[in-house]
Amino acid sequence: MPLSTLLPILLLAPGLALVSALAVRAMIARPILDHPDARKAHARPTPKGGGVGPVLAFVLGMLALYHLIPLSPAAETRYVGVILAAVAIAGIALWDDVKDFRFVVKLAAQGLAALVAMGSGLVLTRLSLPGLGPLELGLLGYGLTLFWILGCTNAVNFLDGMDSLVAGVVIIASAALAAIAAIEGAWFVHAAALFLLAGFLGFLPFNLPPARIFMGDVGSQFAGFMLAVLGIAAAGFEESQVSFLIVPLLLFGLLFDAAFTLVRRALAGERVSAPHRSHLYQMAQRAGMPVRVVSGAHAGFALFHAGLAFLFLGLGPEQKPLVVLPALAVQLLWLGLVLGAMRRAGIGFRDR
Repeated sequence: MPLSTLLPILLLAPGLALVSALAVRAMIARPILDHPDARKAHARPTPKGGGVGPVLAFVLGMLALYHLIPLSPAAETRYVGVILAAVAIAGIALWDDVKDFRFVVKLAAQGLAALVAMGSGLVLTRLSLPGLGPLELGLLGYGLTLFWILGCTNAVNFLDGMDSLVAGVVIIASAALAAIAAIEGAWFVHAAALFLLAGFLGFLPFNLPPARIFMGDVGSQFAGFMLAVLGIAAAGFEESQVSFLIVPLLLFGLLFDAAFTLVRRALAGERVSAPHRSHLYQMAQRAGMPVRVVSGAHAGFALFHAGLAFLFLGLGPEQKPLVVLPALAVQLLWLGLVLGAMRRAGIGFRDR
């Protein structure tokens, strides 16, 4: 990417981080309180809605991109609908932070936003698999795209239940994605990831344990949705579209926890949409691991996954999907550690 394109975008980042931090401070001063209950980790009422800061920073970054430096190749008009859909997701999620909607309402809003993104052309059309080569997905591509956007949005949302865990992962994933997009010359993806990075850097100091504020659904759903659609956009880095795997790889720790918990609860006959506190990260804390250790472990996972993502760039289409295997091995090791800690603490997934 030419320096003339990179520099104006990079110069926006410090100011956007400051805007985010100021917005978060304002949300602390006039809080939406998150009161403790049996399924939450905090013991005292704590402000939530801190995700307003990253959302505001992202919106201002996009306004600057499209209006102050409109000749930048990053200001692609086909992504305007995606940006508006993300802002709509954030607005509904902020209202949810106040009113606490039913899950079906949240899912419907996410589905509509996903359809807007797909209407903008963000649809997987082919994937390259080991031994099979590139496969044309046809109509299956639409279903896979919708499933990915909804799954990623909710995985990030579900894992946002511990101080700095999701914020740390989003920061590392956004930084890695911004760097990879710059290498690939994907200018919009670079700008969007950089604005996400700046916004969550402004938020993180207020979310470190013990958190002064939580990001709330406004932050977690927005981050999950934007990273999901950027993952679809990243598929365009190469003709085989196997680069779609970059964002799932960067978020692998969150996705593994969400998927494992969903499958485990379904097999146990539990209502999967019901509130609970049996994610692996929650069980780790309940088994005696300090919050800083659990959140730090997820930051470590994200750094490892970022290294794998850069390794991914140098592999051929047939080998690239295999880079997920080391990430899976680490998560299986983490699962074993958590199960061992639970056994020593004498607790199970159904214990309240």
